[in-house]
Amino acid sequence: MKTVLITGCSSGFGLLAAKKLAARGDRVFATMRDPFGKNRNAAEELVKLNIEVLDLDVTSESSVETAAETMEREGGAPDVIINNAGQMFVGLIEAFTGEELSNQLDVNIVGVHRVTRAFLPAMRKQSKGLFINISSIAGRLAIPFFAIYNASKWAVEGYSLAARRELASVGVDVVVVEPGPFTTELFPQSPHPQDTEHRAKSYPDVFNETFEDMNSAFEGMFSNPEVPTDPAMVVDKFIELIDMAPGTRPFRNVVGVDLGVTERNASDEVHDAPFLEAMHLAKFVKLQTN
Repeated sequence: MKTVLITGCSSGFGLLAAKKLAARGDRVFATMRDPFGKNRNAAEELVKLNIEVLDLDVTSESSVETAAETMEREGGAPDVIINNAGQMFVGLIEAFTGEELSNQLDVNIVGVHRVTRAFLPAMRKQSKGLFINISSIAGRLAIPFFAIYNASKWAVEGYSLAARRELASVGVDVVVVEPGPFTTELFPQSPHPQDTEHRAKSYPDVFNETFEDMNSAFEGMFSNPEVPTDPAMVVDKFIELIDMAPGTRPFRNVVGVDLGVTERNASDEVHDAPFLEAMHLAKFVKLQTN
């Protein structure tokens, strides 16, 4: 049995992962914002399954630290943390304000750091543990209208790879899962720029037409049973990674529609080891196991 903490369990991958991990016998701490208010239905659903629910807002330092203290007191150090909480801001770059960009980064990358920093001391103390950070194929590619989201997920990739090297010597593993498009609440709840200055309207019509065509393409993908968009695939990848022996887990793990990202990842791996050798950092490559 593993002790697993998951962020963003009010819907999507997080909710499904909490259920599947608990069903197989793991002790799950499912976290979300406002479990007694906005997300009460999801929280009650999980509690009925004997899953422990914690109030955790990844954008709040005090909320994350309180959750870490509660978990350590009631469940000890986590064996696995799944940094799943996230949002996807979509729209023209110029239409987003600096504050909106900051909000995207605060959830998707600063939130990952807050959680990592809060729970890492207990994991280092036991000299083992696993962080599964949710990236995206958008963390390896970049396309129009997704620049704000791309920035956050490319940041997750860089942060996680450096953390993997840094924490290998203390026995803590770090991997990323890179989902393609999936039928979760991420797309329907995507924030768009408020654009109070109406900057998008000054762009040629082709921009708005292309944006609408892209939305239609995603809807067609989600309605096509032959396209791999079932969220259970991502949760199965979580379980596969959790069950792998420490030191054998691949860093990048693509799930679903990959748009060539698998090949791109393989190319990068060829250059990783020589780079670390050149920087005299080869000792940080191998995960130390008990």
